Amino acid sequence: MIIRDKYLEQIIPLINKNLIKVLTGVRRSGKTVLLSQIQDYLLSNGIDKSQIINISLESKKNRKLLDGDALYDFLLSMCESINGKSYIFLDEIQAVSKWEEVVSSLLVDVDCDIYITGSNSKLLSGELATLIAGRYIQIPVYPFTLSEAKKMLVKNGKYISDESLFQNYLRYGGLPMRFSLEDISLDPYLSDTYDAIVIKDIMYRNNIKDTNLLNMILAFLMDNIANPFSARSIVSALKAEGINTTVETVISYIDYIKKAMIIYSAQRYDIKGKKLLTTNEKYYAVDLGLRNCVKASGEIDYNKLYENIVYLELLYRGYDIKVGKTDDYEIDFVAYKGNDIIYVQVCYLLGSNETIDREFGNLERIKDNYPKYVISGDLPDFSRNGIKHFNIIKFLLQQ
Repeated sequence: MIIRDKYLEQIIPLINKNLIKVLTGVRRSGKTVLLSQIQDYLLSNGIDKSQIINISLESKKNRKLLDGDALYDFLLSMCESINGKSYIFLDEIQAVSKWEEVVSSLLVDVDCDIYITGSNSKLLSGELATLIAGRYIQIPVYPFTLSEAKKMLVKNGKYISDESLFQNYLRYGGLPMRFSLEDISLDPYLSDTYDAIVIKDIMYRNNIKDTNLLNMILAFLMDNIANPFSARSIVSALKAEGINTTVETVISYIDYIKKAMIIYSAQRYDIKGKKLLTTNEKYYAVDLGLRNCVKASGEIDYNKLYENIVYLELLYRGYDIKVGKTDDYEIDFVAYKGNDIIYVQVCYLLGSNETIDREFGNLERIKDNYPKYVISGDLPDFSRNGIKHFNIIKFLLQQ
């Protein structure tokens, strides 16, 4: 596995700080391997192996530790036997009852540095999470970006070209493990991963009984990535398929799906009015491989795929992302990082003057001086009036 430098650059300055390091991400996005890379860094910088406690809470051999009191007693005993600071790594912590009490108490009771992972975006929003409020830092972990995928294929001796990599990525996505598999194994692997997310992280966790409705809603979301729509429009679409449900049920199911981080949403933002809009969010898949193995239609819409990839790339680069609206025009992404803002339009190809005028014209209507970009599959540079144009592959492979 490649070293995930971007994440380590965030984590290494936090080592030995009195903060719980919380790594969150969709199942199989590489959180467990990242924990191992943190441990390798510790070992290479003078920490003895005996000081590291590493527990996978999804392993059957640790099932007795899923009780919070049992886990606390076990870790307290281990820490008290260690000479010096203990480094505690707990993988998939959400499986433990009252885990917040465990880590909060350990911070007080022993000399330790704690790292945990979870496959639920609401891991830190429950009532008990107030126990660690102000004492943790969350680090989102995503599947491989295109640049990470390239490093992996180069390392494995499977790299052919940037274009070949990009087309493969569009089809199979960036889950790290899939780059170690042969093509014939990819569809079963992605399907199995999808099933694990649906069953373990959505159905079981939220006690969902109507599997068919859940799968229908997920398929609708996957089919309609990058399209604005409402829960009411989903209800109408399902009704046309002979499935009756309510807006309230759809909203609840979408919330469960978002918690499992298989789908992200971007709110719409009125650029002129400088306010969030409450209707018609856009949704994006965390991984195109997962999306492609379960979406209902066979249509390939490159505009959607390109927009989804750029959305994920901006997340990886640390941006908070909104969908922009100005008058009757839409800006694909308004991306924020601290005080910095960028505006981004994405399309498959700038194949006509009409398309060029639309994509650039929407950005030209914004009169502030923040950077503005158009990203497409075209090789020629169409930059104009201070708006930069990027070929999508070159944009994604930027370091």
